[in-house]
Amino acid sequence: MDTLFGLVVLFLAGVIAGAINSVAGGGSLISFPGLVAYGVPTVVANATNTGVVWPGTLSSAIAYRDDLTRERPLLLTLLVPSLIGGLLGAVILVSTPEETFAQIVPLLVLFATLLFATSDWFKRLSKTNGDDHIEQVNWASGLWGFGFQLLVATYGGYFGAGMGFLMLASLSMMGLSNVHRMNALKTVLGATINGVALVFFVVKGLIVWPVAITMAIGAIIGGYGGARLAKRINQRALRAFIVFIGLCVSAWLFVK
Repeated sequence: MDTLFGLVVLFLAGVIAGAINSVAGGGSLISFPGLVAYGVPTVVANATNTGVVWPGTLSSAIAYRDDLTRERPLLLTLLVPSLIGGLLGAVILVSTPEETFAQIVPLLVLFATLLFATSDWFKRLSKTNGDDHIEQVNWASGLWGFGFQLLVATYGGYFGAGMGFLMLASLSMMGLSNVHRMNALKTVLGATINGVALVFFVVKGLIVWPVAITMAIGAIIGGYGGARLAKRINQRALRAFIVFIGLCVSAWLFVK
């Protein structure tokens, strides 16, 4: 793919991914395959994609800060496995031979697509009971949440697409029910996982900076535009489109 033309295509992929993330989530199902199609090796593409999505995740985390007032103790507890797991997943990724990861990637994309396709189920688990609902997380649920968050964070540092849906399921099983506070926790923890993985990838020199910056700018533009147009978009049609794209990309990667 011609370099200039390819960068333009990647910029547009970043715009689409940013818009999808702001409306429904699942933007990595567009941005990561775009990097692979551009010719970036799969391990480097995955690391670079982390750099593409992290700025948007961080800005969302900042926007949710007021919803975390009641959940600070739980947030501090879950930050520990998020940091450990994010770093562990990144280390495992770097230690995985390129050929092996290339064989695993189609399964990971398919897994992320299926997670996205069933995300309505996760959202039903996290149905809000109102802002005046006082939620208590007992020690058993907290222990479960710590262990499960470690696994989710490891997956997030290794690949990451769809980890938000897994966190919603975990938080609901811990006893939380207010969707705003759950989304706030999920977003901050996701920014933490991506952030620690990104630092490791930068240190290892795995980020293709011209590509990452180009796509990140596109993602920021797309995220802003997507947020403004969210109420005008048919959510069901958009979700069906994302699942269709994910299945096609997974099939292409299997064949490739």
